[in-house]
Amino acid sequence: MEQLIFLLALLCTAHAAQQDLSKKVFTFPLDKGTATVRLTASVEQPITALTVCMRFYSTETRPQSLFSLAIPSQSNAFLLYKPSVGVYRLHIKGTALDIKGLPDNTDEWNSVCWTWDSSSGLTTLWVNEKRSARKILERRTTLTGLPSIILGQDQDSYGGGFDPNQSFVGDITDVHLWDSVIMPCEIRFYMEGYAFTPGNLLNWKNLQYSTNGSVYVERSDFDKLTCY
Repeated sequence: MEQLIFLLALLCTAHAAQQDLSKKVFTFPLDKGTATVRLTASVEQPITALTVCMRFYSTETRPQSLFSLAIPSQSNAFLLYKPSVGVYRLHIKGTALDIKGLPDNTDEWNSVCWTWDSSSGLTTLWVNEKRSARKILERRTTLTGLPSIILGQDQDSYGGGFDPNQSFVGDITDVHLWDSVIMPCEIRFYMEGYAFTPGNLLNWKNLQYSTNGSVYVERSDFDKLTCY
């Protein structure tokens, strides 16, 4: 079954659009929907460190997935999940860590960056320029195999197994992924909307993606000073 999903993922990649999505958002308007955005990353194996940055806007208070990266051997290889308001749940290869006390604004934009380094296990979450305490999560592990990266849903199996009750509702923009822990100054530049070094695995300005279901590409209102 995993081999079939692997082949389907390759087929989707072959038909994925590659675009500059500057000043654009992915809009997921349906509550408990099945819409997804599949992102294609250029990955050199194995993965031993990651940083993901993204912005989201949502009014939902129920559980929802923000960023889901699965590998053939583990569906929750690198998962950023919100089980409730004010709680961010980090998963590395199925091991979970809850982060509380960081901003989680409904009806407003939230800028999020999450770093993880396999060699030390140190992981840190940043939200709206505030960071969590550094914690240990899955030290000296690696992520191996073609990653399946999904926005809008939590993968309960490699490339699928979606639960509409965990679907994201709202807008997502400025998604970047690096195969390293980026510098705090770069995170602050990202959070404040200044120029920063884009992701080398996923780059919002050169993004290869495919959509499924009711998900739309719309103009962003994050930068209120820009209108064109």
